[in-house]
Amino acid sequence: MADQHPGKPRKLRTSVKGPLMFSAFWAVVAFVAVLIFASGGSARAPRFDLAFTAAGIAFIVTLVIAAMLSLSYKENAEHLGKGSGVNLSSSRKPTHGFGGPGSGNAPGEGPDGTPER
Repeated sequence: MADQHPGKPRKLRTSVKGPLMFSAFWAVVAFVAVLIFASGGSARAPRFDLAFTAAGIAFIVTLVIAAMLSLSYKENAEHLGKGSGVNLSSSRKPTHGFGGPGSGNAPGEGPDGTPER
């Protein structure tokens, strides 16, 4: 919520629309599934009471989960994408910590693991 700017629409991730659409989709899925499977066949009447109950429960549960996940969202700090990790270059061979043949760490060894001349 720190990226709010007056007069500008919010992104889908930080707006209310995202969690509402996600929850509404799963509520419709739960409604249809319970309406089909709770009646017990086409000879019996559909159970709309169970379908609406399942849709309401699915809507509330997914809305709470989606809201909690969207509240915990935070952009990474700018310095984290600058390549300051352990493997700064992917062109070198990975080291195994011992500097043995082929590791690229042994003194007097070339990039292909052969002794330098």
